[in-house]
Amino acid sequence: MPEDEARLIQLAQQGDARACAALYDRHYDAVYRYCFYRVSDVDLAQDLASEVFVRMVEKLDTFRVRGRPLLAWLYTIARNLVADLHRQADHLPLDEASEISTDGKADLARGVDRRIQADCLAAALQHLTEEQRQVVLLKFMEDLNNAQVARLLGKSEGAVKSLQHRALGALRRGLEKERCYEA
Repeated sequence: MPEDEARLIQLAQQGDARACAALYDRHYDAVYRYCFYRVSDVDLAQDLASEVFVRMVEKLDTFRVRGRPLLAWLYTIARNLVADLHRQADHLPLDEASEISTDGKADLARGVDRRIQADCLAAALQHLTEEQRQVVLLKFMEDLNNAQVARLLGKSEGAVKSLQHRALGALRRGLEKERCYEA
């Protein structure tokens, strides 16, 4: 964990609002992307990401700096929120029309194509285990290297490589099953 982050956490635990805001600014995009690729809905992902930071503020006094980054803890909170959401609903409503630009036919076609690809990927990701999904999201959506992923997940680099290998195979099979890709 970077020293400046440890200091921000310490300040935030003492009630410093600017430190909380700095932690939010530093990690919001990563938490939002994690949520989005789990629920495929912009508004819902924003709500979940916001809730992650509400819970961070509420529970920050229980967080202890022990070498793992704060982001690992935030991902755990996000994962739990998404799991709760999936338990509460049979499926998540997707309003494709809300994400499609209507500024012309080309924009509309690109918007529809992007939405179909995002929906396909989200459906295929559901075929992975939670650990596989985390590795894929961190490696390919967050563009982290194996060492960074290993540190975030508390695993060895070898375990991350193995999870990635199995995840990519499962993702390919998921894409085929969802009819997004044919071998």
